[in-house]
Amino acid sequence: MLTISQLAAYAGVTVRAVRHYHKIGLLPEPERNRSGYRTYDAAAVVRLIRIHTLADAGVPLARVQELLGAGPQEFADGVQEIDKHLRAEIRRLQDTRSRLARLATGEHLALPPSVVGYLDRLRGLGVGEPYIELERDAWIMIAAQVPHLIDSVIAKKHEELDDPDMVRLYSFFTGGFDWPADDPRIVEIADILERLMIRAVEAGEVGGADGLDDQFVDLMDSAVLESAPNAELVLAILKERGWRGWTRIERVPADRLDTERVNDGQA
Repeated sequence: MLTISQLAAYAGVTVRAVRHYHKIGLLPEPERNRSGYRTYDAAAVVRLIRIHTLADAGVPLARVQELLGAGPQEFADGVQEIDKHLRAEIRRLQDTRSRLARLATGEHLALPPSVVGYLDRLRGLGVGEPYIELERDAWIMIAAQVPHLIDSVIAKKHEELDDPDMVRLYSFFTGGFDWPADDPRIVEIADILERLMIRAVEAGEVGGADGLDDQFVDLMDSAVLESAPNAELVLAILKERGWRGWTRIERVPADRLDTERVNDGQA
């Protein structure tokens, strides 16, 4: 006859585990002998080993009792059912891990997959993370305002990336934005943007409804100017050429532009 410590050692479990199995009814607790000790026989060792084997294989303790008393076919069916649940749980956990990995980038938390794919394409063009973060934050705000339009807008952005001018524009954003005011890249950026704007006007893509109200457009423009001070220099050049805006580009009529120049001179 065995003591509880000897029983645990034979089955490869702890004494604490044996007591827990007693408590939940998996392993019958023997009566005390004349000396006041509980002793166990070989049947207890076999049952404990079977309990430990099932539990170690991932069988929930709530199902162990059922399987211990099952016949061969019932046992096989029960194991298959448990395996089915385990595989479903594994898939759920793998999906959770995948979502967590995506969230670690800081983009999937508030952005649809289409935008994340677009940002990844910009990375593939060599665009630096400072500019990626600027675009990401802008897209987060836009996606929240017009979620029903975001996929079509991103599809259009992908088409624009087939334009060599657009690729050239993004090539300037491999690092930070702390350029001196006389950096020739500022004028070149304005030149590229103007060419893109002219083509957009010719295609009837400027001045249409974009689903964004004026206050939100102003908010977006101010966010760009705060994050990239050189953008203000680019906008100043474009304004001199008759263009206005960053988030929503407008072609300013010549007479209106002349009036603004006079007013700016008076200020």
